[in-house]
Amino acid sequence: MPHTLVPAAWMTAHSTTKVMSVLQSRGAEARFVGGCVRDTLLNLPIKDIDIATTAMPEQVVDLLIKNQIRAIPTGLEHGTITAVIEQQPFEITTLRRDIKTDGRRAVVKFTDNWQQDAERRDFTMNALFADMQGTIYDYVDGYNDALKGNVRFIGDAETRIKEDVLRILRFYRFFALYGVGKANESARTACQKAAPTIPSLVHERVQQEILSLLEANEPSDAIEMMRDDEILVYCMPEAEDFDHLNNLLAIESLLTPHWPLFILPNAALRLSALLSKCPRKISKVAVRLKFSKSLHNRLLALIDTTRSSPDQYGLEKCLYEIGSESTRDLLLLNWAKGGLPSNHEMLLSAAANWKKPTFPLTGQDVLATGTPAGQMVGAILKRIEDWWVQEDFKPDRIKCLAKLQAIISHT
Repeated sequence: MPHTLVPAAWMTAHSTTKVMSVLQSRGAEARFVGGCVRDTLLNLPIKDIDIATTAMPEQVVDLLIKNQIRAIPTGLEHGTITAVIEQQPFEITTLRRDIKTDGRRAVVKFTDNWQQDAERRDFTMNALFADMQGTIYDYVDGYNDALKGNVRFIGDAETRIKEDVLRILRFYRFFALYGVGKANESARTACQKAAPTIPSLVHERVQQEILSLLEANEPSDAIEMMRDDEILVYCMPEAEDFDHLNNLLAIESLLTPHWPLFILPNAALRLSALLSKCPRKISKVAVRLKFSKSLHNRLLALIDTTRSSPDQYGLEKCLYEIGSESTRDLLLLNWAKGGLPSNHEMLLSAAANWKKPTFPLTGQDVLATGTPAGQMVGAILKRIEDWWVQEDFKPDRIKCLAKLQAIISHT
């Protein structure tokens, strides 16, 4: 008897039923595939809706356009079109098999054989198909693997990795997200063997895999496996502080039930715990893996040794300077080093409910004193603002103007 999915809201939504009906309107088959099937089976929220179809790419585009559905040729040479209806994207891919691979890209041939399409995928749990009625089509025993948390390559692990080296990092990410118990040994062995090929990958894709792994609820086992299997040495050798990461995760686990909207899986925070605390090494990995400027700066700020813990420095001053989220992260990082203080609830509450006070003066106030426009205006304003912060934000506009006049009279 075939397995079935419990119908989820996304499956019965008007946009979904419309796309599926259109794709099958001329005799082609269409089924949901991959993460949306896997996560619905596991009662997890889905991220994307992927559809596999026997219709050829040109036919898919024609069907969508004729039914007033936006069609974006996101990967036409690989048979992928993105349909957008009611602001919901659907990634639609024609069944295919890989006929030539180079470790990064594949030359494909379209097919109408569901088994062939399933067998060219990476992990068994990602090769599950389901139709509109929720009937699951499982060609590689992915159903049982998904329920057991067994992250297993389809067929020979070494062959799958040679087809796409990124699958090494995907294995550890999927173990962090879905793995239960001991990781698949043959998969680990294949990943270890192919690890020296990791530097051939596009750096942005490596970055995406690492950050996604760190967003898992419990990433520590996967990260430590990557260390033990000598994977990190080829993609992020700056990962050094495993104890700090584990302590941070323990703190998060303790606090998250009480602060579910304020303390969430945070890749940047966890990365700052894991990485070397040397600014030069932080910048090196940021440049190599092409981190965004904001992530790079955030990592540097969180390891800034010139800033004491908010516990000592003064919580409100820290909140004013770096904001609520960064102060929260700084608190958690410090607690992961030195232990949870007795007043942690008060500190978190203050950070979560912080409303930034408005500095009473602007550059116009400085210009009104006759100070010529230029760097001096900013320098004077900063001097007064620093004083105002040191006074716990208490001086009002009148007192700040008096401070301004006192500074002007001495310059």
